[in-house]
Amino acid sequence: MPKNHVLIVDDEDLYRRALERILRRQGHTISSACNGADALEFVANQSVDLVLCDIKMPGMNGLDVVKRIHEIRPDLPCIVITGFGSSERSLEALGAGAFWYLEKPFEQERLDVIRRLVDQAIEHGQLKSENRRLKSELQSRYGFDRIVGKSEALGQMLSLIEKVADTESTVLITGESGTGKELVAQALHYNSRRSGKPLVTVNCGAIPEELLESELFGHIKGAFTGAHQTREGRFSRADGGTLFLDEIGDMSPNLQVKLLRVLQERSFEPVGSSKTRQVDVRIVAATHQDLPRLIEEKLFREDLFYRLNVVPIEVPPLRSRNGDVALLVQHFLARSDEDHGRHRTSVSHEAMDRLAGYPWPGNVRELENMVERLAILSGEGGIELADLPASLAERSSSTATAHAIPAHELPAYELPAEGLSLYRAVGELEKSLIGQALSRTGWNKNQAAQLLDLNRTTLIEKIKKRELTPPD
Repeated sequence: MPKNHVLIVDDEDLYRRALERILRRQGHTISSACNGADALEFVANQSVDLVLCDIKMPGMNGLDVVKRIHEIRPDLPCIVITGFGSSERSLEALGAGAFWYLEKPFEQERLDVIRRLVDQAIEHGQLKSENRRLKSELQSRYGFDRIVGKSEALGQMLSLIEKVADTESTVLITGESGTGKELVAQALHYNSRRSGKPLVTVNCGAIPEELLESELFGHIKGAFTGAHQTREGRFSRADGGTLFLDEIGDMSPNLQVKLLRVLQERSFEPVGSSKTRQVDVRIVAATHQDLPRLIEEKLFREDLFYRLNVVPIEVPPLRSRNGDVALLVQHFLARSDEDHGRHRTSVSHEAMDRLAGYPWPGNVRELENMVERLAILSGEGGIELADLPASLAERSSSTATAHAIPAHELPAYELPAEGLSLYRAVGELEKSLIGQALSRTGWNKNQAAQLLDLNRTTLIEKIKKRELTPPD
Protein backbone atom coordinates (compact mmCIF):
# COMPACT_ATOMS: atom_id res chain seq x y z
CA MET A 1 0.00 0.00 0.00
CA PRO A 2 1.58 3.35 -1.03
CA LYS A 3 2.39 5.84 1.73
CA ASN A 4 0.40 9.05 1.93
CA HIS A 5 2.11 12.39 2.51
CA VAL A 6 0.65 14.42 5.39
CA LEU A 7 1.61 18.01 6.21
CA ILE A 8 1.13 19.10 9.85
CA VAL A 9 0.96 22.86 10.45
CA ASP A 10 1.17 23.97 14.10
CA ASP A 11 3.32 26.51 15.94
CA GLU A 12 3.27 24.39 19.13
CA ASP A 13 6.00 21.73 19.08
CA LEU A 14 4.26 19.50 21.61
CA TYR A 15 1.09 18.95 19.58
CA ARG A 16 2.90 18.85 16.26
CA ARG A 17 5.25 16.08 17.43
CA ALA A 18 2.36 14.16 19.00
CA LEU A 19 0.53 14.07 15.68
CA GLU A 20 3.73 13.11 13.85
CA ARG A 21 4.17 10.05 16.12
CA ILE A 22 0.52 8.97 15.73
CA LEU A 23 0.53 9.23 11.93
CA ARG A 24 4.01 7.75 11.36
CA ARG A 25 2.89 4.62 13.21
CA GLN A 26 -0.03 4.52 10.78
CA GLY A 27 2.44 4.38 7.87
CA HIS A 28 2.18 7.95 6.56
CA THR A 29 5.05 10.14 5.44
CA ILE A 30 5.07 13.30 7.54
CA SER A 31 6.24 16.85 6.87
CA SER A 32 5.68 19.81 9.16
CA ALA A 33 5.48 23.60 9.12
CA CYS A 34 5.40 26.09 11.98
CA ASN A 35 3.33 28.80 10.27
CA GLY A 36 0.88 29.43 7.45
CA ALA A 37 3.36 31.02 5.02
CA ASP A 38 5.69 27.99 5.14
CA ALA A 39 2.70 25.67 4.73
CA LEU A 40 1.48 27.45 1.60
CA GLU A 41 4.94 27.40 0.05
CA PHE A 42 5.24 23.68 0.80
CA VAL A 43 1.81 22.86 -0.72
CA ALA A 44 2.64 24.89 -3.84
CA ASN A 45 5.86 22.95 -4.48
CA GLN A 46 5.33 19.45 -3.02
CA SER A 47 2.87 16.61 -3.48
CA VAL A 48 0.67 16.39 -0.38
CA ASP A 49 -2.33 14.14 0.35
CA LEU A 50 -3.61 15.81 3.54
CA VAL A 51 -3.03 18.94 5.62
CA LEU A 52 -3.67 19.13 9.38
CA CYS A 53 -3.63 22.78 10.38
CA ASP A 54 -4.02 24.49 13.75
CA ILE A 55 -6.52 27.34 13.72
CA LYS A 56 -4.77 29.58 16.27
CA MET A 57 -1.30 30.55 15.00
CA PRO A 58 0.63 33.82 14.95
CA GLY A 59 0.44 35.71 11.68
CA MET A 60 -1.86 33.91 9.25
CA ASN A 61 -4.51 31.92 11.13
CA GLY A 62 -5.60 28.40 10.17
CA LEU A 63 -8.84 29.46 8.47
CA ASP A 64 -6.96 31.71 6.06
CA VAL A 65 -4.45 28.93 5.43
CA VAL A 66 -7.26 26.51 4.50
CA LYS A 67 -8.83 29.03 2.12
CA ARG A 68 -5.50 29.75 0.41
CA ILE A 69 -4.67 26.03 0.13
CA HIS A 70 -7.93 25.41 -1.71
CA GLU A 71 -7.07 28.18 -4.15
CA ILE A 72 -3.82 26.34 -4.93
CA ARG A 73 -5.09 22.74 -4.67
CA PRO A 74 -8.93 22.57 -4.75
CA ASP A 75 -9.02 18.82 -4.05
CA LEU A 76 -6.52 18.76 -1.16
CA PRO A 77 -8.37 17.87 2.08
CA CYS A 78 -7.64 19.87 5.22
CA ILE A 79 -8.39 18.96 8.85
CA VAL A 80 -8.26 21.88 11.28
CA ILE A 81 -7.04 21.56 14.87
CA THR A 82 -8.99 23.50 17.47
CA GLY A 83 -8.84 24.12 21.18
CA PHE A 84 -11.20 22.09 23.37
CA GLY A 85 -14.73 23.41 23.27
CA SER A 86 -14.26 25.97 20.49
CA SER A 87 -17.29 24.70 18.55
CA GLU A 88 -18.00 28.03 16.85
CA ARG A 89 -14.50 28.13 15.33
CA SER A 90 -14.91 24.49 14.24
CA LEU A 91 -18.08 25.30 12.33
CA GLU A 92 -16.39 28.33 10.82
CA ALA A 93 -13.58 26.07 9.65
CA LEU A 94 -16.03 23.69 7.95
CA GLY A 95 -17.58 26.68 6.21
CA ALA A 96 -14.12 27.65 4.96
CA GLY A 97 -13.78 24.25 3.26
CA ALA A 98 -12.14 22.07 5.90
CA PHE A 99 -12.95 18.35 5.75
CA TRP A 100 -13.40 18.10 9.55
CA TYR A 101 -11.77 19.20 12.80
CA LEU A 102 -9.75 17.72 15.65
CA GLU A 103 -9.91 18.95 19.24
CA LYS A 104 -6.86 19.28 21.46
CA PRO A 105 -5.55 17.52 23.48
CA PHE A 106 -4.99 14.24 21.56
CA GLU A 107 -5.96 11.82 24.32
CA GLN A 108 -5.07 8.14 24.18
CA GLU A 109 -8.66 6.95 23.97
CA ARG A 110 -9.22 9.13 20.90
CA LEU A 111 -6.29 7.85 18.82
CA ASP A 112 -8.43 5.42 16.80
CA VAL A 113 -10.84 8.25 15.98
CA ILE A 114 -7.93 10.40 14.76
CA ARG A 115 -6.57 7.60 12.55
CA ARG A 116 -9.97 6.88 11.00
CA LEU A 117 -10.58 10.57 10.36
CA VAL A 118 -7.21 10.95 8.65
CA ASP A 119 -7.87 7.92 6.41
CA GLN A 120 -11.34 9.18 5.49
CA ALA A 121 -10.03 12.66 4.63
CA ILE A 122 -7.27 11.25 2.41
CA GLU A 123 -9.73 8.94 0.63
CA HIS A 124 -12.16 11.84 0.13
CA GLY A 125 -9.43 13.97 -1.44
CA GLN A 126 -8.30 11.17 -3.73
CA LEU A 127 -11.88 10.57 -4.91
CA LYS A 128 -12.36 14.29 -5.65
CA SER A 129 -9.10 14.38 -7.56
CA GLU A 130 -9.99 11.22 -9.51
CA ASN A 131 -13.45 12.56 -10.37
CA ARG A 132 -11.92 15.80 -11.62
CA ARG A 133 -9.39 13.86 -13.70
CA LEU A 134 -12.07 11.60 -15.19
CA LYS A 135 -14.29 14.56 -16.05
CA SER A 136 -11.37 16.32 -17.75
CA GLU A 137 -10.51 13.10 -19.59
CA LEU A 138 -14.10 12.66 -20.76
CA GLN A 139 -14.26 16.24 -22.00
CA SER A 140 -10.99 15.71 -23.85
CA ARG A 141 -12.02 12.34 -25.20
CA TYR A 142 -15.45 13.45 -26.36
CA GLY A 143 -14.83 17.15 -26.94
CA PHE A 144 -14.87 19.09 -30.17
CA ASP A 145 -11.20 18.33 -30.82
CA ARG A 146 -12.09 14.66 -31.35
CA ILE A 147 -14.14 15.62 -34.42
CA VAL A 148 -11.30 16.01 -36.92
CA GLY A 149 -11.50 18.28 -39.96
CA LYS A 150 -11.38 21.86 -41.17
CA SER A 151 -13.85 21.83 -44.07
CA GLU A 152 -16.57 24.45 -44.23
CA ALA A 153 -19.31 21.81 -43.92
CA LEU A 154 -17.77 20.42 -40.73
CA GLY A 155 -17.12 23.90 -39.33
CA GLN A 156 -20.78 24.83 -39.70
CA MET A 157 -21.82 21.66 -37.90
CA LEU A 158 -19.34 22.25 -35.02
CA SER A 159 -20.55 25.82 -34.65
CA LEU A 160 -24.12 24.57 -34.26
CA ILE A 161 -23.06 21.91 -31.72
CA GLU A 162 -21.26 24.56 -29.68
CA LYS A 163 -24.38 26.75 -29.61
CA VAL A 164 -26.79 24.04 -28.47
CA ALA A 165 -24.57 21.77 -26.32
CA ASP A 166 -25.21 23.55 -23.03
CA THR A 167 -28.96 23.90 -23.51
CA GLU A 168 -31.84 21.59 -22.67
CA SER A 169 -33.10 21.44 -26.26
CA THR A 170 -33.88 18.07 -27.85
CA VAL A 171 -31.56 17.40 -30.79
CA LEU A 172 -32.12 15.23 -33.88
CA ILE A 173 -28.89 14.16 -35.60
CA THR A 174 -29.22 13.00 -39.20
CA GLY A 175 -26.67 11.75 -41.69
CA GLU A 176 -25.50 8.70 -43.58
CA SER A 177 -24.16 5.63 -41.81
CA GLY A 178 -20.58 6.02 -40.66
CA THR A 179 -20.51 9.81 -40.58
CA GLY A 180 -20.03 10.02 -36.80
CA LYS A 181 -23.49 10.72 -35.39
CA GLU A 182 -22.64 9.09 -32.05
CA LEU A 183 -19.54 11.29 -31.82
CA VAL A 184 -21.79 14.34 -32.18
CA ALA A 185 -24.08 13.03 -29.41
CA GLN A 186 -21.07 12.56 -27.12
CA ALA A 187 -19.82 16.08 -27.85
CA LEU A 188 -23.29 17.46 -27.04
CA HIS A 189 -23.44 15.65 -23.69
CA TYR A 190 -19.88 16.12 -22.44
CA ASN A 191 -19.94 19.83 -23.22
CA SER A 192 -23.24 20.41 -21.44
CA ARG A 193 -24.20 21.10 -17.83
CA ARG A 194 -25.30 17.43 -17.64
CA SER A 195 -21.77 16.12 -18.26
CA GLY A 196 -21.42 14.95 -14.65
CA LYS A 197 -24.41 12.63 -15.12
CA PRO A 198 -24.68 9.54 -17.36
CA LEU A 199 -24.87 9.47 -21.13
CA VAL A 200 -26.96 6.37 -21.83
CA THR A 201 -27.12 5.01 -25.39
CA VAL A 202 -29.86 2.84 -26.88
CA ASN A 203 -29.61 1.46 -30.41
CA CYS A 204 -33.27 1.22 -31.34
CA GLY A 205 -32.48 -0.82 -34.45
CA ALA A 206 -30.40 -3.46 -32.65
CA ILE A 207 -32.94 -4.47 -29.99
CA PRO A 208 -36.04 -6.53 -30.91
CA GLU A 209 -39.32 -4.63 -30.56
CA GLU A 210 -40.62 -6.93 -27.82
CA LEU A 211 -37.52 -6.18 -25.68
CA LEU A 212 -37.01 -2.51 -26.50
CA GLU A 213 -39.90 -1.28 -24.32
CA SER A 214 -38.41 -3.04 -21.31
CA GLU A 215 -34.95 -1.68 -22.16
CA LEU A 216 -36.28 1.86 -22.29
CA PHE A 217 -38.71 1.89 -19.37
CA GLY A 218 -37.70 -1.12 -17.27
CA HIS A 219 -40.09 -3.70 -15.85
CA ILE A 220 -41.27 -5.06 -12.55
CA LYS A 221 -40.91 -8.64 -11.39
CA GLY A 222 -43.47 -10.91 -13.05
CA ALA A 223 -44.40 -8.38 -15.75
CA PHE A 224 -43.92 -11.04 -18.44
CA THR A 225 -42.53 -14.55 -18.85
CA GLY A 226 -38.90 -14.48 -17.85
CA ALA A 227 -39.13 -11.28 -15.77
CA HIS A 228 -37.73 -12.94 -12.65
CA GLN A 229 -36.74 -9.65 -11.03
CA THR A 230 -37.42 -5.94 -11.29
CA ARG A 231 -35.15 -4.20 -13.77
CA GLU A 232 -34.31 -0.54 -14.20
CA GLY A 233 -34.72 0.90 -17.71
CA ARG A 234 -32.45 3.22 -19.70
CA PHE A 235 -34.62 6.27 -18.93
CA SER A 236 -34.10 5.74 -15.20
CA ARG A 237 -30.36 5.21 -15.65
CA ALA A 238 -30.10 8.43 -17.64
CA ASP A 239 -31.97 10.50 -15.02
CA GLY A 240 -30.24 13.85 -14.73
CA GLY A 241 -28.17 13.13 -17.85
CA THR A 242 -28.69 12.45 -21.55
CA LEU A 243 -30.43 9.58 -23.34
CA PHE A 244 -29.10 8.99 -26.86
CA LEU A 245 -31.66 7.18 -29.01
CA ASP A 246 -29.64 5.94 -31.98
CA GLU A 247 -31.43 4.73 -35.13
CA ILE A 248 -34.70 6.25 -33.94
CA GLY A 249 -36.17 5.67 -37.42
CA ASP A 250 -36.24 1.92 -36.71
CA MET A 251 -38.52 2.26 -33.68
CA SER A 252 -41.96 0.65 -34.08
CA PRO A 253 -45.07 2.92 -34.22
CA ASN A 254 -46.33 1.38 -30.97
CA LEU A 255 -43.22 2.46 -29.05
CA GLN A 256 -43.21 5.81 -30.79
CA VAL A 257 -46.49 6.61 -29.03
CA LYS A 258 -45.00 5.78 -25.62
CA LEU A 259 -41.84 7.75 -26.35
CA LEU A 260 -43.93 10.75 -27.36
CA ARG A 261 -45.68 10.65 -23.99
CA VAL A 262 -42.36 10.67 -22.13
CA LEU A 263 -41.20 13.67 -24.15
CA GLN A 264 -44.45 15.52 -23.42
CA GLU A 265 -44.94 14.63 -19.76
CA ARG A 266 -41.44 13.66 -18.57
CA SER A 267 -42.90 10.55 -16.95
CA PHE A 268 -43.41 6.85 -17.74
CA GLU A 269 -44.55 3.55 -16.25
CA PRO A 270 -42.27 0.50 -16.19
CA VAL A 271 -43.66 -2.52 -18.00
CA GLY A 272 -46.21 -4.24 -15.76
CA SER A 273 -46.44 -1.32 -13.33
CA SER A 274 -49.15 1.28 -12.83
CA LYS A 275 -46.85 3.56 -10.85
CA THR A 276 -45.76 6.66 -12.77
CA ARG A 277 -42.14 7.73 -12.48
CA GLN A 278 -40.85 11.22 -13.16
CA VAL A 279 -37.62 11.57 -15.10
CA ASP A 280 -35.28 14.45 -15.94
CA VAL A 281 -33.58 13.46 -19.19
CA ARG A 282 -32.34 15.34 -22.22
CA ILE A 283 -33.11 13.48 -25.44
CA VAL A 284 -30.67 13.30 -28.33
CA ALA A 285 -31.83 11.13 -31.25
CA ALA A 286 -30.13 10.06 -34.46
CA THR A 287 -31.02 8.31 -37.69
CA HIS A 288 -29.63 7.66 -41.15
CA GLN A 289 -33.15 7.32 -42.54
CA ASP A 290 -35.27 9.91 -44.31
CA LEU A 291 -37.86 10.60 -41.60
CA PRO A 292 -40.11 12.84 -43.78
CA ARG A 293 -40.41 9.93 -46.23
CA LEU A 294 -41.20 7.53 -43.36
CA ILE A 295 -43.89 9.95 -42.19
CA GLU A 296 -45.50 9.88 -45.65
CA GLU A 297 -45.39 6.09 -45.60
CA LYS A 298 -47.07 6.09 -42.15
CA LEU A 299 -44.03 4.44 -40.56
CA PHE A 300 -43.03 7.35 -38.34
CA ARG A 301 -45.28 9.67 -36.33
CA GLU A 302 -45.28 13.26 -37.50
CA ASP A 303 -45.92 14.61 -33.98
CA LEU A 304 -42.93 12.66 -32.63
CA PHE A 305 -40.76 13.99 -35.47
CA TYR A 306 -41.56 17.58 -34.49
CA ARG A 307 -40.85 16.79 -30.84
CA LEU A 308 -37.45 15.37 -31.74
CA ASN A 309 -36.55 17.85 -34.45
CA VAL A 310 -36.27 20.90 -32.16
CA VAL A 311 -32.63 21.40 -33.15
CA PRO A 312 -31.69 19.45 -36.29
CA ILE A 313 -28.00 18.69 -36.86
CA GLU A 314 -27.04 17.09 -40.16
CA VAL A 315 -23.64 15.39 -40.21
CA PRO A 316 -22.07 15.93 -43.64
CA PRO A 317 -20.87 12.87 -45.61
CA LEU A 318 -17.13 12.52 -45.99
CA ARG A 319 -17.25 13.08 -49.76
CA SER A 320 -18.55 16.62 -49.18
CA ARG A 321 -15.81 17.47 -46.65
CA ASN A 322 -13.11 18.68 -49.03
CA GLY A 323 -9.64 18.36 -47.52
CA ASP A 324 -10.71 16.43 -44.42
CA VAL A 325 -9.67 12.98 -45.68
CA ALA A 326 -5.94 13.76 -45.38
CA LEU A 327 -6.39 15.09 -41.83
CA LEU A 328 -8.41 12.04 -40.82
CA VAL A 329 -5.83 9.67 -42.33
CA GLN A 330 -3.06 11.28 -40.27
CA HIS A 331 -5.26 11.24 -37.16
CA PHE A 332 -6.13 7.56 -37.48
CA LEU A 333 -2.52 6.64 -38.26
CA ALA A 334 -1.24 8.46 -35.18
CA ARG A 335 -3.82 6.71 -33.00
CA SER A 336 -3.01 3.30 -34.51
CA ASP A 337 0.72 3.83 -34.01
CA GLU A 338 0.14 4.82 -30.39
CA ASP A 339 -2.01 1.74 -29.77
CA HIS A 340 0.55 -0.63 -31.34
CA GLY A 341 3.75 1.13 -30.23
CA ARG A 342 4.92 1.94 -33.78
CA HIS A 343 6.21 5.01 -35.58
CA ARG A 344 5.12 5.68 -39.13
CA THR A 345 7.06 8.09 -41.32
CA SER A 346 4.63 9.21 -44.00
CA VAL A 347 1.92 8.52 -46.54
CA SER A 348 3.09 9.01 -50.12
CA HIS A 349 1.48 11.75 -52.21
CA GLU A 350 0.17 9.20 -54.68
CA ALA A 351 -1.46 7.11 -51.95
CA MET A 352 -2.97 10.17 -50.27
CA ASP A 353 -4.35 11.43 -53.59
CA ARG A 354 -6.15 8.13 -54.14
CA LEU A 355 -7.50 8.11 -50.59
CA ALA A 356 -8.69 11.70 -50.91
CA GLY A 357 -10.31 11.06 -54.32
CA TYR A 358 -12.34 8.05 -53.21
CA PRO A 359 -16.04 8.82 -52.42
CA TRP A 360 -16.08 6.71 -49.21
CA PRO A 361 -19.66 5.40 -49.25
CA GLY A 362 -19.07 4.11 -45.72
CA ASN A 363 -17.86 7.56 -44.67
CA VAL A 364 -15.52 8.08 -41.69
CA ARG A 365 -16.09 4.55 -40.36
CA GLU A 366 -14.95 3.04 -43.67
CA LEU A 367 -11.90 5.33 -43.79
CA GLU A 368 -10.94 4.48 -40.21
CA ASN A 369 -11.12 0.74 -40.90
CA MET A 370 -9.09 1.18 -44.09
CA VAL A 371 -6.34 3.13 -42.30
CA GLU A 372 -6.19 0.55 -39.51
CA ARG A 373 -5.75 -2.21 -42.09
CA LEU A 374 -3.07 -0.26 -43.98
CA ALA A 375 -1.20 0.49 -40.75
CA ILE A 376 -1.05 -3.20 -39.85
CA LEU A 377 -0.15 -4.56 -43.30
CA SER A 378 2.44 -1.96 -44.30
CA GLY A 379 4.69 -2.55 -41.29
CA GLU A 380 7.02 0.21 -40.04
CA GLY A 381 7.52 1.99 -43.36
CA GLY A 382 5.44 4.67 -45.03
CA ILE A 383 2.21 3.80 -46.84
CA GLU A 384 2.68 3.69 -50.62
CA LEU A 385 0.27 3.43 -53.53
CA ALA A 386 1.02 -0.28 -53.81
CA ASP A 387 -0.22 -0.81 -50.23
CA LEU A 388 -3.73 0.29 -51.14
CA PRO A 389 -6.39 -2.25 -52.14
CA ALA A 390 -6.68 -2.81 -55.90
CA SER A 391 -10.01 -0.98 -56.01
CA LEU A 392 -8.23 2.16 -54.80
CA ALA A 393 -4.78 1.72 -56.34
CA GLU A 394 -6.18 1.36 -59.86
CA ARG A 395 -8.69 4.16 -59.46
CA SER A 396 -8.02 7.21 -61.63
CA SER A 397 -8.82 10.70 -60.49
CA SER A 398 -11.69 10.86 -62.97
CA THR A 399 -13.37 7.68 -61.78
CA ALA A 400 -15.20 9.48 -59.02
CA THR A 401 -17.29 11.32 -61.59
CA ALA A 402 -17.55 8.51 -64.13
CA HIS A 403 -21.21 7.92 -63.40
CA ALA A 404 -22.18 11.58 -63.42
CA ILE A 405 -24.18 12.89 -66.36
CA PRO A 406 -22.53 15.95 -67.97
CA ALA A 407 -24.40 19.19 -67.36
CA HIS A 408 -26.54 20.35 -70.25
CA GLU A 409 -27.14 23.90 -71.23
CA LEU A 410 -30.23 25.34 -69.65
CA PRO A 411 -33.23 24.98 -71.95
CA ALA A 412 -33.82 28.23 -73.84
CA TYR A 413 -37.41 29.41 -73.96
CA GLU A 414 -38.65 31.85 -76.55
CA LEU A 415 -42.00 33.36 -75.92
CA PRO A 416 -44.29 32.14 -78.74
CA ALA A 417 -46.59 34.51 -80.51
CA GLU A 418 -49.65 32.90 -78.95
CA GLY A 419 -48.10 33.09 -75.46
CA LEU A 420 -47.58 30.27 -72.94
CA SER A 421 -48.27 29.18 -69.40
CA LEU A 422 -45.47 30.72 -67.32
CA TYR A 423 -46.32 28.44 -64.42
CA ARG A 424 -45.95 25.32 -66.61
CA ALA A 425 -42.73 26.57 -68.21
CA VAL A 426 -41.13 27.33 -64.85
CA GLY A 427 -42.23 23.90 -63.60
CA GLU A 428 -40.60 22.17 -66.56
CA LEU A 429 -37.37 24.13 -66.02
CA GLU A 430 -37.36 23.29 -62.32
CA LYS A 431 -37.98 19.61 -63.04
CA SER A 432 -35.14 19.57 -65.59
CA LEU A 433 -32.63 21.19 -63.23
CA ILE A 434 -33.55 18.98 -60.29
CA GLY A 435 -33.30 15.91 -62.52
CA GLN A 436 -29.83 16.95 -63.69
CA ALA A 437 -28.64 17.58 -60.12
CA LEU A 438 -29.91 14.19 -58.97
CA SER A 439 -28.34 12.40 -61.94
CA ARG A 440 -25.02 14.15 -61.44
CA THR A 441 -24.86 13.13 -57.76
CA GLY A 442 -26.19 9.61 -58.20
CA TRP A 443 -29.43 10.63 -56.47
CA ASN A 444 -27.63 11.82 -53.36
CA LYS A 445 -30.13 14.37 -52.05
CA ASN A 446 -27.63 16.16 -49.80
CA GLN A 447 -25.25 16.86 -52.68
CA ALA A 448 -28.05 17.67 -55.11
CA ALA A 449 -29.47 20.20 -52.63
CA GLN A 450 -26.04 21.83 -52.41
CA LEU A 451 -25.77 22.09 -56.20
CA LEU A 452 -29.17 23.79 -56.33
CA ASP A 453 -28.62 25.93 -53.20
CA LEU A 454 -31.71 24.44 -51.57
CA ASN A 455 -32.47 22.99 -48.16
CA ARG A 456 -32.60 19.21 -48.29
CA THR A 457 -36.20 19.12 -47.07
CA THR A 458 -37.21 21.64 -49.74
CA LEU A 459 -35.58 19.50 -52.42
CA ILE A 460 -37.40 16.38 -51.18
CA GLU A 461 -40.73 18.22 -51.37
CA LYS A 462 -40.00 19.34 -54.95
CA ILE A 463 -38.97 15.80 -55.98
CA LYS A 464 -42.32 14.51 -54.76
CA LYS A 465 -44.20 17.39 -56.34
CA ARG A 466 -42.52 16.84 -59.73
CA GLU A 467 -42.92 13.05 -59.37
CA LEU A 468 -39.24 12.35 -60.02
CA THR A 469 -38.10 8.79 -59.37
CA PRO A 470 -34.59 7.29 -59.35
CA PRO A 471 -33.57 5.03 -62.23
CA ASP A 472 -33.73 1.28 -61.71
